[in-house]
Amino acid sequence: MKPKDKTQPSVFESSGYSQRRAVINLCRYLWPQDRKDLRGRVAAAVLCLVLAKVLGVYVPFVLKEAIDSLGASAGLGFFPVGLILAYGTARVGAAIFGELRDYIFVNVAQSAQRRIALMTFRHLHALSLDFHLSRQTGGLSRVIERGTRGIQTVLRFMTFNILPTLFEIVLVTAVIYWHFGFSYAAVIFVTIALYIAATLAVTNWRTQFRKEMNREENDANNRAVDSLLNFETVKYFGNEEFEYARFDRSQERYEKAAIKTQAALSILNMAQAFIIGAGLTVIMLMAGAAAAAGKATVGDFVLVNTFLIQLYLPLNFLGFVYREIKDGLVDMDQMFELLDVAPSVSDAPAASELRVSRGVVEFRNVTFGYLPERTILKDVSFTIQPGKTLAVVGSSGAGKSTLSRLLFRFYDAAMGSVLIDGQDIRSVTQKSLRRHIGVVPQDTVLFNDSIGYNIVYGQPDADDTAVQEAARLASIHGFIEKLPRGYETPVGERGLKISGGEKQRVAIARVILKKPQILVFDEATSSLDSHTEKDIQAALREVSRNHTTLVIAHRLSTVVEADEILVLNNGRIVERGTHQDLLSAQGEYAALWSKQLQARRVEESEETPR
Repeated sequence: MKPKDKTQPSVFESSGYSQRRAVINLCRYLWPQDRKDLRGRVAAAVLCLVLAKVLGVYVPFVLKEAIDSLGASAGLGFFPVGLILAYGTARVGAAIFGELRDYIFVNVAQSAQRRIALMTFRHLHALSLDFHLSRQTGGLSRVIERGTRGIQTVLRFMTFNILPTLFEIVLVTAVIYWHFGFSYAAVIFVTIALYIAATLAVTNWRTQFRKEMNREENDANNRAVDSLLNFETVKYFGNEEFEYARFDRSQERYEKAAIKTQAALSILNMAQAFIIGAGLTVIMLMAGAAAAAGKATVGDFVLVNTFLIQLYLPLNFLGFVYREIKDGLVDMDQMFELLDVAPSVSDAPAASELRVSRGVVEFRNVTFGYLPERTILKDVSFTIQPGKTLAVVGSSGAGKSTLSRLLFRFYDAAMGSVLIDGQDIRSVTQKSLRRHIGVVPQDTVLFNDSIGYNIVYGQPDADDTAVQEAARLASIHGFIEKLPRGYETPVGERGLKISGGEKQRVAIARVILKKPQILVFDEATSSLDSHTEKDIQAALREVSRNHTTLVIAHRLSTVVEADEILVLNNGRIVERGTHQDLLSAQGEYAALWSKQLQARRVEESEETPR
């Protein structure tokens, strides 16, 4: 069956998040209640804004007076030095106050961007496992990147461009009405109304193309990241050309959406230029006729021209700002939707701290399924006594790993309960629960950092002595010391620069450093060769001594020393007892043991040199 190349609905695809609500949420970051210094900066920036606009409106009047003075004194050698100096001072002052406004406000914008990004990052970590199992890493990173950039754009433009520009438009229109009369103000009003109507209409039409462009960019990025993460698989099957074609199809869809977006922008720019040009021409014809008839001076003609340019420049910029804000809101849209996603597993309102004194783990009549129509565990009950080891075995899909996910509370049982020292884990905080449980998974994925970093992750405040002691107990200290960079040796993305056995030892070392009362080994040796498996088993036995331990295993050879063994089949416990008890019963466990023993002998015979 040929792999499909179809864009799947993303968990981040916009469902129409309220942009008005996004703006309201952003407003509180402009005036943070817990930061008096930032509020002071906002007030100072607003003051600089007002001064810049007042000086900007004053400039044309100084220019008019200077021109009229020159006209009146033509041939007399009079030169209005004071007016020209005032004109230059006002222009420089307006520019300086504008730059000061931006400089003062940058702290507010950057602080808001950082706080919202951190809030999003914290929320993502608070979401449940089911969300992250369906996530697309490439698309998620792009959503956060664009969202934080969009936040800065909206914060900056809304606060110091939209409102100030509207204020300047009103101020200039009022001055022209007062100085030139109603007809001039009416032309300006109609021009502004047409300009804003065209801007809103075309920009809203263009938004659909921007959303499509974002969606296709996410898809292309997802395909690139997924392909690179599975680099070895691509090489195994020689499917480079297939991957190139998939990526190029995604890029082609993005290209078409980007072309539509730019085409819509060009249409908008042409419409705006036509409206502004027409309005400016009408106003200048009116002012020129008045000057020719002696009803206005040359200075008045220059004054109205200067005011119109001063008015239409920010008006033209207002169109750009509106487009930027709309694009920023679209970019923010998906990120704010992430904040609306509620975790499927959350702490109860009155959740308490888990208190572990003995470490008794009990599953009481637990029934669970990842999907309502498919039950994985059916009325499962067992107890692990303090310091004892309980193993769960069975065929693939029997529900073994689901037990560890329920104990760690990645999911909640549909029926029944999981208890630790008599406390239902749904009544305690997830943080306190997970503090007392250490897990060595089947597939250990390491951070793209040093070996030392990955070990100390079990207890970030541990010193070097504690880290090295944990490594010794996990039988990896000697290996690390032989490396050229020792504990600073990088392990590569997902730990691919070290072997599977070494990764498992790193996982064991960081669990040792965590010092939990309860241990879970989730098929920790199933992917290792027999020799490495024996070494890891010895390390696991040492670590689990005097700990309450749950071992989930496929290979029965790893559980022969367990205090009790449960056999799961189709979500139910069908057998339980010690290794010898189960062999004597000649049931399902004995049949699995016989089959695996035979396979082990074949494997060992093939490993023996001839």
